[in-house]
Amino acid sequence: MTTASSEGEGDGERERVGASRGSGHCPFIRSLLLGAGTTLVAAAGALIAVGCFLGLYVRPTSDDWCAAWKSRDLGVLGITSDFYTTQNGRIANAFLSGIIYGDGLTGIKILPTVIVVTFTVGLVLLGCEFVRLLGARPRVMTVMTLTACSLAVQALVYYAGTRSYQVLLWAPATISHTTPSVIGVWALLLAIRTVRQPRAGIRAGGFAAAFLIAFVLGTLSEPFALVSGLLAVGAGLLALPRLGLARTWHTFTWCVLWCAGLLCGLIVLYTSPGARWRRAQQPDRESMLSPGELGETFRDWLHMWDSVTGQWAYLGAAAIGVLLGLGTGLRTPAPAARRRRRAVSRPMLVAVLLLPVPVVVLGSFAVVLGLRSGYGPSGWTYARTWTNYLVPMELALCVYGALLGEWAGRTLARRRNAPVVVSAAVVAAGGLTLAALAALVPNVQQLTTVTVTRAVAWDAQNSRIRSGAARGATDLGYRPLYIGSLAEPFFTSDYERDWVAGCLSKWYGITRIHRL
Repeated sequence: MTTASSEGEGDGERERVGASRGSGHCPFIRSLLLGAGTTLVAAAGALIAVGCFLGLYVRPTSDDWCAAWKSRDLGVLGITSDFYTTQNGRIANAFLSGIIYGDGLTGIKILPTVIVVTFTVGLVLLGCEFVRLLGARPRVMTVMTLTACSLAVQALVYYAGTRSYQVLLWAPATISHTTPSVIGVWALLLAIRTVRQPRAGIRAGGFAAAFLIAFVLGTLSEPFALVSGLLAVGAGLLALPRLGLARTWHTFTWCVLWCAGLLCGLIVLYTSPGARWRRAQQPDRESMLSPGELGETFRDWLHMWDSVTGQWAYLGAAAIGVLLGLGTGLRTPAPAARRRRRAVSRPMLVAVLLLPVPVVVLGSFAVVLGLRSGYGPSGWTYARTWTNYLVPMELALCVYGALLGEWAGRTLARRRNAPVVVSAAVVAAGGLTLAALAALVPNVQQLTTVTVTRAVAWDAQNSRIRSGAARGATDLGYRPLYIGSLAEPFFTSDYERDWVAGCLSKWYGITRIHRL
């Protein structure tokens, strides 16, 4: 007992000495961390601000035309009924479309800004919860770094892929594949509050909200429902009280209700008349679970990941996570961190840390499987759907980087040359993040050019068509204005099957259009 006590006192003394060494250098390191955070907020914020500004230059194309005229002529409930009975069964998707397109083109212009602001605030609040989990208190410097993390992760999701226009600016895709991630982040914040709530009545309300939100997401986006369902299943199993990670059944109950809501939403979607009609349009093929189809899906999955891993800028999320972790590690007392790790068994800790890996891997495969079922062999190229697993992937990279940085911060702070080593680590992490953001600049420049150029041409053509329609013309000329690899009128030689031209004609109130 005496020996153990002496050893414990010796460890505590060394930790206090190390902490005192680190604390003497804190003013300089804090200034460096604050400067790095401010620089990255400015850099990532500038890229995000460009996307918000480009929202003002968004003009209808492809599915926009159909959603616009249906929202105008049928109303919110009318377009919701139309989606359920004749389109695809996504009633929540249709409801949001009716709201966004209900006031002409205003909604699609401000939607990117709404997404960015809501996503940023949600991620910063979620990051504050993560910092508290590490044993530190969110301060001004921490919030600055969390804001940089939020903006940098969004910049990578929006611009690092092959379909930037669809991911951020094209409303039908953002409603289906970007907005669900935003809702998911806020739902996770609600889950944290609910499981900690001591009052049973309020906690029951949180559980009910979990089911309702999940049900809405199940009828909003099938890919997101699959990915979030996998995450909820994994988290729920790890949260079983007998495993020691959770003391109550609150977390498990939340996950069960979330999965139940998703399942009910998907059932409503899948059994809808619109979904049955859509499946009937696909040619007969093997079952999705047949060996041949699974083999083709696996090859498509490899092609998709080859495209994702070819973009090194995604590693910027891990780099900025290291920066966050360094600042947190310098402020986290070593004894507190040690007690936190001892409270959870090593196998359980490893399982928690590795949970994002199977979620991203299996979720991405499920996304490809669904795309192949809905769009055929080329379905995997619909990169706007990749957002559903790229967001959790980027957040996981950020968390892994933060854990690495937190450990490094506590370890380096005890060294005699702490100022030099920690400063070098801060500069390296900040520099790598800045390089990742700089790699996105060419994509942002190209996106800006094509979006603004098309908006100018679209406005001129829109004025001409409206003038002709006002004079009573029923057949007017239209010149396709392509953007973002999306369909425009005359994408097929059979005019009767040209749904884009048909929706455009209804938007302008004319009978048909012809190519100029």
